[in-house]
Amino acid sequence: MTQQHLIAATTGGLIIPDALRPADRIAIVAPSGAVKPVLVDGLATFIAGAGYAPVIMPHAKDRSGSYGGSLADRFSDLSAAIVDRSIKAIICARGGYGAVHLLPRLETLPLRANAKWLVGFSDISALHALWSSQGIASIHGPMARHLSVNGLSHPASQALLEMLRGETVTVEAPAHPLNRHGEASATLLGGNFAVLEGLVNTPYDMLRTDSILVLEDINEPIYRVERMLWQLRLSGVLGSLKGLVIGNFKGADADANHESVEQAIAEMTEPYSFPIAFGAPVGHILDNMPLRLTAPARLVVDPTDGLRLVM
Repeated sequence: MTQQHLIAATTGGLIIPDALRPADRIAIVAPSGAVKPVLVDGLATFIAGAGYAPVIMPHAKDRSGSYGGSLADRFSDLSAAIVDRSIKAIICARGGYGAVHLLPRLETLPLRANAKWLVGFSDISALHALWSSQGIASIHGPMARHLSVNGLSHPASQALLEMLRGETVTVEAPAHPLNRHGEASATLLGGNFAVLEGLVNTPYDMLRTDSILVLEDINEPIYRVERMLWQLRLSGVLGSLKGLVIGNFKGADADANHESVEQAIAEMTEPYSFPIAFGAPVGHILDNMPLRLTAPARLVVDPTDGLRLVM
């Protein structure tokens, strides 16, 4: 089933959440790993400095083992932010692990009736997959650490704010020797590869055909990245893509078989003709640029100018 067919069958069409206006309320939640309280406060300062009203949810600074609060408290914070119509966007404070615990209960909420921007990356890809399964666009983008450290003037911060305001954003990267040139227009999907691979063949499967797919990850050995790509290849998803954008794979060190994870990906995609861009500023880096997921995008991979991804 294609991404377009999935949305049509389950939700009745794509929803782009409303653009933010000055003084709109933005909730801060910690649905995955525990986050340092100072970073939650830093994110609140960032939101206020951008002209919006930060709402630190009651358990955003909690810790329960490695999680940002108990399962009940993490669900309580996120569900309250979802159903509160005065809250126009939700920014997750941190990734880590734990968002997948919330999916079955969150699915029962009226997500489409309360559609709003969700921002985050890494483990938050599980929540992007939920939003996508409901036909709601979301933003794969920087969280508390990035926004607190980078501040308002950083290009990634500015791009996130532009995206929240409903403006067109372009992500660029220099030409890479492994790039495959071309152009494509399709729905942009993706995020953290390991998280999304764990959702294959579930109601939240985001690794779907006929899309421009963007992938990033951290501390995954090259052989595991290759194994995940084999899953996509054998299922037919890889060969059906309109385009592929490879972000940062921090910690994927060279091994006995490959000099780099980029080389492994280039070899795995050699049979196909769609455009591929390596080195996108996406993932566990300070220059983590935002991506508007489950929404139309235009990909251009040029031999001179490199990557241009227009959303």
